[in-house]
Amino acid sequence: MRLMIVPLLAAGLALAGCAKKSFVQREVGEVNEKVDAVSAEVEQTQERVRQNEVQIAKVEKDSQAGIADAKSSADAAMSKATEAEQAAKGKLVYTLTLSNDKVQFPFAKSELSDEAKALIDDTIGPLVQKNAGVWFEIEGHTDSTGDEAYNMQLGEQRAMAVRDYLAKAHGIALSRLEVISYGESEPVAENNTREGRAQNRRVVIRVLE
Repeated sequence: MRLMIVPLLAAGLALAGCAKKSFVQREVGEVNEKVDAVSAEVEQTQERVRQNEVQIAKVEKDSQAGIADAKSSADAAMSKATEAEQAAKGKLVYTLTLSNDKVQFPFAKSELSDEAKALIDDTIGPLVQKNAGVWFEIEGHTDSTGDEAYNMQLGEQRAMAVRDYLAKAHGIALSRLEVISYGESEPVAENNTREGRAQNRRVVIRVLE
């Protein structure tokens, strides 16, 4: 009787071992299935993120293109408006630019040098004598050194200095002298060189009839 118990115990242990192994295999299989499912979800999420990044990049590109087109249209409209305004007011007769190419316009200063006054006398004086009805647009410009608001003010001061000289020295009524400051916004040369900055420090006198 005792001899039969041992095989039975061995058989029982073997069956228990098989059941335990089967259970482990089933558990491992379920874990693998969960891992595969999670991996699939991760891949889907990564693909959605990639598609979103592509879409965002496209939107940014389209937005930048739209901004550029809008700016270009605005610039064109402004140019046409300026031309229309000049055409309505009169025909451009002469343009004189006072800058360091022709006269010394000191850094951060608005006073007219004797050179500038002489150039105005030689060019604008005869025009005024021959064309009593002409009027003037006087533009003040600066380089980009310093604060933008300060440069706008400095450009106006330079234009005002020219206006006051024209009124005092040539007897031109203030109603015929229009002043505008562009500050640093309309450079004619690069501001990263001394020569370029010198050209940008200027006053432009436009004579119209």
